[in-house]
Amino acid sequence: MQVLAEQIMERATALPEGTPIAAKSLLHLGSRAAVDQALSRLVRRGRLLRAGRGLYVRPIEGRFGVRTPAVEKVVRAVGEQRGEVVASSGAAAANALGLTTQAPVRSVYLTSGPSRTLSLGNQTVEFRHAPAWQLLLADRPAGEAVRALAWLGPEKAGTALALLRRKLGPSAFGELVSVGPRLPTWLARSVSQAAHA
Repeated sequence: MQVLAEQIMERATALPEGTPIAAKSLLHLGSRAAVDQALSRLVRRGRLLRAGRGLYVRPIEGRFGVRTPAVEKVVRAVGEQRGEVVASSGAAAANALGLTTQAPVRSVYLTSGPSRTLSLGNQTVEFRHAPAWQLLLADRPAGEAVRALAWLGPEKAGTALALLRRKLGPSAFGELVSVGPRLPTWLARSVSQAAHA
């Protein structure tokens, strides 16, 4: 059993920071029961962190002690590993774009996959399933604008779009306008009005 734990740690150490290790990806090393048992032992010893069901991450050891991996790196890696689109929540996007001074207290990400939570040390990361239109241009400034506008709602969209037009610049604002037909009617109308103002 010790050999299996060492093999798992060898694999974990070779991965970049924040890359999750799925129990199912280790089945070439042994039976599911043996892999689960070795992972549980590694968690008890503090060599791995259990992030979610069948998902583990390696803590980062630095000169100031042990810390959890950066949340953004874990979130990005989970999305890539599972083939999902993952993007920051509307509240985080609105804050990043300067549309609100409210900073989100919880780590919430929108995903094309199922809703779930991950635990990273003392922090809980929430993945919320979102409609496809909220994940358009996920990693681009125009995509952040879509999520921020969805979070702000119809009442504040017009004012926010006037600010976004100046803030995003012509190319990013053009991207936002180009996805207008794929947005809900209230948002498509607001974007169209802002584009022709």
